Amino acid sequence: MLPIVKEWQERPLEEVYAVVYLEAIHFYVRSDERIVKKAVYIALRIDMNVRRDVLGIYVGKNESAKFWLSILNGLKSKGVRDILIACIDGLTGFPQAISAAFPEAEIQHCIIHQIRNSTRFVSYKDKSSYN
Repeated sequence: MLPIVKEWQERPLEEVYAVVYLEAIHFYVRSDERIVKKAVYIALRIDMNVRRDVLGIYVGKNESAKFWLSILNGLKSKGVRDILIACIDGLTGFPQAISAAFPEAEIQHCIIHQIRNSTRFVSYKDKSSYN
């Protein structure tokens, strides 16, 4: 691993963040001469001065609340004491994982996920008329 990457991964974090977006993106990658699906977890923060920064990038087999809890506990060990708003998707158990690590955090569903979940109940014909 490059020294600059290791330094970035081990940097101390601020004590409080206004908003932290927690999102996983799924990719297919080649591993041991096979194509497998991996989840790349991303924690993006907005601090009290409205600056954005990636807190961390992690790779797992699939998205789970248990893995998110380990990430959140890792953030705590790097100095984060509180998150005011955690912006997440609808993953089962995710709100409980956040509450376990940061009990005072408000949980907000990401607007993109809210729109996606709402449009599931709209017919294709009606959805295409908005384009």
